[in-house]
Amino acid sequence: MNTTRHSKKSGSALVLVLFAVVILSLMGLGLLTLGLNGRIFAIRTSSDIKARCSADAGLTKALFAMNEQLQAGPWSEDSLPAAIDEILLSNDNTTFTYTVTGDISSGYVIESTGKSGHTQKTVRSVLQLQGPFECPIFTENGIDLKNGTTVDWINFTEEDGSFKIGTNSTEESAVDAKSGVTINGDVVVGFGGDPDMVISASSATITGDTYAMTERQVLTPVTVPEWLESTPSAGTIENDTTIAVSGKYDEIDLGNSETITIDGAVTLYVIGNITLDNSAELQVVGEGTNPNASLIIYLGGDFEGKNGSSINNLAEDATKVKIYGLDSCESMSFKNSCDLYGAIYAPNADVIFYNSADAFGSVVAESFEQKNSATFNYDANLRDVSVNDEAVRFVVKRWNER
Repeated sequence: MNTTRHSKKSGSALVLVLFAVVILSLMGLGLLTLGLNGRIFAIRTSSDIKARCSADAGLTKALFAMNEQLQAGPWSEDSLPAAIDEILLSNDNTTFTYTVTGDISSGYVIESTGKSGHTQKTVRSVLQLQGPFECPIFTENGIDLKNGTTVDWINFTEEDGSFKIGTNSTEESAVDAKSGVTINGDVVVGFGGDPDMVISASSATITGDTYAMTERQVLTPVTVPEWLESTPSAGTIENDTTIAVSGKYDEIDLGNSETITIDGAVTLYVIGNITLDNSAELQVVGEGTNPNASLIIYLGGDFEGKNGSSINNLAEDATKVKIYGLDSCESMSFKNSCDLYGAIYAPNADVIFYNSADAFGSVVAESFEQKNSATFNYDANLRDVSVNDEAVRFVVKRWNER
């Protein structure tokens, strides 16, 4: 009897052991399957990330190539940049392919496909040509708006959205808007900056938003066109004169009430300073006299417009007067009652508009100061640019993943 009971107990234990082995085996198989699936998922996710990063890299390189080609000039649509299976990572099978299609009138589209193993991702972006005068006022450092000044805009439509003034600076009170200042738009500060610290406007009115930019804005230096730089200088202009053709001058130094009349599509390279004494004028004739009249100045020195002087744009069209300050241009001042219809791009210059000196256009500078009771009206028509304009570049207007 005892032997039989012992045998039954041993048999039951064996069954339990076998059952446990089966359970553990199933659990182990489940864990192995889970690990394998996790491994496969990780590989697929890694490939997705690599492919997407590669597609973005292709888009970035295509945009860079477009802007390099634009700056090299003259612009041609016969050889738009492209790449096929370009390697992104060494010792890896990650590549990108991109194409650029379209034309200057309908716009350009970049389509970039990144591949990693058997995985691929495609991104598509629409490019927009953008000039230096996208903002009423933009500076590398400070913006100082004195009591009672106003920043507004003209010639805009609903499609233009809103305007913004801004700075690359992240320093405390870099944007200083005093009592009674009104800014009918947004105010932006440098990448990584704190708007509450950078913008000092406790007694001012800002109708739009305040925020930090997502990237630093590069203020590209301008250079004099080769054909103009190689032109012999005609010396210094000191007295009344009419200019109908482009040329190069040492300086412009107009005496009291003297006038330079611009009667044509004129581009001037002034090696040194421009000084307008009291009530002196740089006058660009209006539509009734010459509808093609316009003035572009490449300025190597400084600009000083004394009391009552003006750049008198009779067409009252800011797109017809543009002043480009070279690296050596460090100061531009417009004294009392010196109005301006035009645009200034002088990345190294401190620009000052004194009391009652109203501006209609745009200013890009090292710093900007607008004195008491002056008004700055941004002309939205300055956003319309061509490939032949200075400091233009392609930017991404829309982006999507396909």
